[in-house]
Amino acid sequence: MVSNLEKSIAFYEAIVGMTHKSTMLHTDGVIRLAFLGFRIDGETEVELIEGYTGKLAIEGRVHHVAITVDDIEAELVRIRGLNVPQIDEEITTLPNGARYFFFAGPDGEWIEFFQREGRQ
Repeated sequence: MVSNLEKSIAFYEAIVGMTHKSTMLHTDGVIRLAFLGFRIDGETEVELIEGYTGKLAIEGRVHHVAITVDDIEAELVRIRGLNVPQIDEEITTLPNGARYFFFAGPDGEWIEFFQREGRQ
């Protein structure tokens, strides 16, 4: 759920590196939907929703979205250089060697950049 679709689309394109695929008006005539991805065959898309006024159960909210990156160190340096709220100041390494850090999107949503194990 986002408060400003255009602002969020611009953020996900410029900061996360996604491509805006399409925007449409929901059949209710109020809610607008935007779909973003990386233009990879068989990928999972991120859907941004503007205008939803219904109640959501706290369990129904998504905690974060994880995006796999090739160079976690370079991405942390890049994000530090942008006007983006950081949640993690450092990279966390899991026992299996996978590494990640979190930063925030325009509506406070958490975004994780994640590098799989063995790619240090």
